[in-house]
Amino acid sequence: MYFSSPFLCSDAFNLTLDPNTANTQLILSDCKRKATFDKDHQPYPDHPERFENFKQVLCRESLAGRCYWEVEWSGLAYVAVTYKGIRRKGGSDCWFGYSDKSWSLFCTANEFTIWHNNVSNNLPVPPLPSNRVGVYLDWSAGILSFYSVSDTHTLTHLHTVKSTFTEPLYAGFGVYDSSLSLCQIAVGNN
Repeated sequence: MYFSSPFLCSDAFNLTLDPNTANTQLILSDCKRKATFDKDHQPYPDHPERFENFKQVLCRESLAGRCYWEVEWSGLAYVAVTYKGIRRKGGSDCWFGYSDKSWSLFCTANEFTIWHNNVSNNLPVPPLPSNRVGVYLDWSAGILSFYSVSDTHTLTHLHTVKSTFTEPLYAGFGVYDSSLSLCQIAVGNN
């Protein structure tokens, strides 16, 4: 699973999942690069950063420059970018894409939907369906782009968000009756 598009190679970024944020129904594995839903709750210690009601997890690394990463999923997943201050306990404002603190791409085999501030926008499904998504962030330019990534590493643009980011962002994932893996990519700058 290596990224090969030259215009993003220097921005490739390898992320790791933060176990202190993982909902207790998520199992982290593969050196904290894979999250799998489990119906049983895991005996994780209490932590103020843990997502309580939603099957979500954040990455450890803060994002404030230009970076690109890829994820693969099975079933359905949310691929998100959020401010660290997103609520961890409570209602729907904790869910990626349901507040002004996060942007989220909902992914299934035949559907992509972008969410922000509880507003959704269904996106066209690429002609070559894929269970891999690439995310490109240019923090200072206020650009967040999502791509479908084919088996031959062809990127198909899904959606671009333009915003003014006010603090570092974190990659986050929602994993529901499924699993999600951070892809290992050839790294340029980290």
